[in-house]
Amino acid sequence: MLEQVVVSPPGWQKALLSRIPSPRRPIEDTPLAPAPPARRRIVRSSLSVTGAGLAAVFYCLSFTPSLLPRAWFLQGVVAGITAAMGYALGAAGGAVARRLHGPFRARTTLIAWATLAAVVPVLMVIFLWLGTRWQRDLRVRLGMAPVPEYDIARTVWASLLTFGLLLLIARMLRLATYGCALLFRRVVPQRAAYCAGTLVVAVLAYSAFDGLLIANLFATADRLAAVENNGTGNGVTVPASTLRSGGPQSLVPWDTLGRQGRAFVAGTPRVDELTTFAGRPAIEPIRVYAGLTSADTLRDRAELVVREMDRTGAFDRAVVAVITPTGTGWIDNRVPRSLEFMYAGDTALVSMQYSYLPSFFAFMGDRSEVVNAADALIGAVRARWAALPAATRPRLLLFGESLGTYGMEMTFGTPERLVDGADGALLLGPTFANPTHRVLTEDRADDSPIWDPTYTRLPVEFADDAAELRNLSGPPPKVVYLQNATDPVVWWSWDLLWKKPQWLVGERAPDVTPDMHWYPGITFWQISCDLVFSNKVPTGHGHSYRWETVDGWAALAAPPGWTTADSIRLRVLLGG
Repeated sequence: MLEQVVVSPPGWQKALLSRIPSPRRPIEDTPLAPAPPARRRIVRSSLSVTGAGLAAVFYCLSFTPSLLPRAWFLQGVVAGITAAMGYALGAAGGAVARRLHGPFRARTTLIAWATLAAVVPVLMVIFLWLGTRWQRDLRVRLGMAPVPEYDIARTVWASLLTFGLLLLIARMLRLATYGCALLFRRVVPQRAAYCAGTLVVAVLAYSAFDGLLIANLFATADRLAAVENNGTGNGVTVPASTLRSGGPQSLVPWDTLGRQGRAFVAGTPRVDELTTFAGRPAIEPIRVYAGLTSADTLRDRAELVVREMDRTGAFDRAVVAVITPTGTGWIDNRVPRSLEFMYAGDTALVSMQYSYLPSFFAFMGDRSEVVNAADALIGAVRARWAALPAATRPRLLLFGESLGTYGMEMTFGTPERLVDGADGALLLGPTFANPTHRVLTEDRADDSPIWDPTYTRLPVEFADDAAELRNLSGPPPKVVYLQNATDPVVWWSWDLLWKKPQWLVGERAPDVTPDMHWYPGITFWQISCDLVFSNKVPTGHGHSYRWETVDGWAALAAPPGWTTADSIRLRVLLGG
């Protein structure tokens, strides 16, 4: 029987075998550790193809004509903001499409980018050329000088800079949203975390915009306006006449009138100027004004104005005119001078300040101020005027421009009461918020355009060109509206967002270009931008009226013997 012999390896073989690693499990059987999530690039991520496409469309549409021509920097900012709005809409639409139908195929995205690369430059060149031509046509229609051809290059740079800045802000907000979502994912599911992050960033962004930007903007405007109100314009001095507020024996101290009040009472024409124009002896006009610090309340200031009128003998004049000023208390000096030259100084013009903020801030902040001021002053003067014997009363006229027209309309409430409120009312550049203007316009004759309506039920006259007031037939109107067809203050409205305006339907005003068309959202944005520089155009266009008040006063309350030639002479004298 054989014995099993076990042979042991030598020592050196054992040492060698001990160094050989033992067999391991196959790689496919080894569990893998989860890979770290890829780092998201948000600020430096590539552009959305759908966003870029819609941004290009919006950018091109921003060069289509509006009511008023634009300076190169304004057009650049408008184009950049418009393109950013298009990009936001396109990117949001693309995100919704990916959520519903899955991500786009790489080939589809590549074809889309190639198409944009081929089409967009051509479209941009075409619309830049068309935009230059449209702007040149607008300037010709409004009687403005042409701009240099190289302005288009500056416009492009300004638009790209604006778009890039807005895109950076948007991506920084998106990055903040992502960061908040990462924090919230520790306690809530992913979708809820992103919703919560979006809500937090939206609230913080709105609070920063409203609390820091808007509040500081209004605060800065208030502070600067207060400083401006305390100053005095160049060449404005304390009047030596007792017939003006702030002068000798006046109940209203000079230093309480405010900057615009001091300019108003000091801007009276000399008696020799009035005599030369009238061709007969003239008398010194009366001007009465109360500033914000002339009395404690609106009612007190209105009563102070009436007492000042009694002191100066205002109710013994041929005409008493109550003027509702703009937000700062400003009154275009052509308005009172028109009446004073017309009546050879036999006038008394009164007004009262209700704010020192510009009209835009006064309108957006608190419109009740102008309403309360107009109601207090017009009510106090009318009450004193109505107490006089009808045979000896002066002619009572009312005037308002821009925000002042809103205060006047709200004081009376209805067209009938406005007509019966005085012997005549002249309203220049009524705002889009004016209720009576809206009622009269909507109830106009069917065959009349909205920009020059005809209203036959009441003695109300509309004119988009002051010259047409010279050829009126029949009794003089009681109310006259002067509204330029290119005035965005008149034609702006919220429904421009979704509805084509009537002033772009059918016959258009001569200074409204036929190349202007309505686009949802775009036209609303363009008219909103027109508001910024609506005063920087020649008289008779935009929100610029100036010496057109001559024809307005002549249509309402021309003195005996007044002729069209006199109106033209006076317009020339006042700079028109």
